[in-house]
Amino acid sequence: MSEDTSTLSSTTNAYDVFIPEIWSHKLNAMLQKECVMLQCVNRNYEGEIKNQGDRVKIITPAAVSVSTLDTDTLTYKELSPTSTDLVIDQKKFFAFKINDVAKVQSNADIMEAHLENAKKAIEEVQDTYLLGQHANVDTNNVVGSDSAPVTLDKTTIYQNFVNLALCLKNSNAVSAAKRPWVVINPTIESYLLQSTEFIGAHNVADETLREGAIGRIAGMDVLVSTNLTDTSGNYYVLAGTNDAITFASQLAKIESLRDQNSFSDLVRGLYLYGAKTVQPKALAKMVVKKPTA
Repeated sequence: MSEDTSTLSSTTNAYDVFIPEIWSHKLNAMLQKECVMLQCVNRNYEGEIKNQGDRVKIITPAAVSVSTLDTDTLTYKELSPTSTDLVIDQKKFFAFKINDVAKVQSNADIMEAHLENAKKAIEEVQDTYLLGQHANVDTNNVVGSDSAPVTLDKTTIYQNFVNLALCLKNSNAVSAAKRPWVVINPTIESYLLQSTEFIGAHNVADETLREGAIGRIAGMDVLVSTNLTDTSGNYYVLAGTNDAITFASQLAKIESLRDQNSFSDLVRGLYLYGAKTVQPKALAKMVVKKPTA
């Protein structure tokens, strides 16, 4: 006589602490912090995301011109705002087993550890995806090129970062309320820390740096990401303001169920996200030659 699997699922689960609602709430909260690029985007159009392929409509206001008044007659120009879609086209999942043998440990501690690992895995692919927005930088906001990349060292890094910041200023992307950021990798960080012009986080006074920022150079908050990897021997250093990229995400679902083929619980989660560069002139990038070993 076969055993009722529905009863087995509800009575032998050693991990009652893995309640989907708790997982979802905690992981969503954890994903709001620490990820480097999430501090460099806006989430103005996030709305409610339920499925891959959801679209968020973005309306960009048209420019308003100013004319000289030399008569009593005013001329009205019709404005034509542009519309674009932020498509939630990135679909990631995690899925793993938790063996009953682990029940001798603290269930709460196990849950927190797995949540942390899930968060790190999501952040890695998310950071890489957002850093890939360098492809949408306005062509006038590029320092160096793929064919002639910049060579950085402790003596040249400051001038090149000044040039990068100048691109944003010339595009009118920077204002008192829109402080720029720049994302570098650990290799470039090693040069920066040797530059006398670099202002370390402990010396930045009266202004709050972004969480995890190591300091400031050329007026830009400096953040470090290990996901800024080389492409064909070059690094793409990305700078900008939070107006440039809009991002939307949703931890769509977390489920916990009993594995019918082993003494284990199955946990799986679905994470949806997408991004759009809505202001290419509010981004700048530097093409840096990867140093030889």
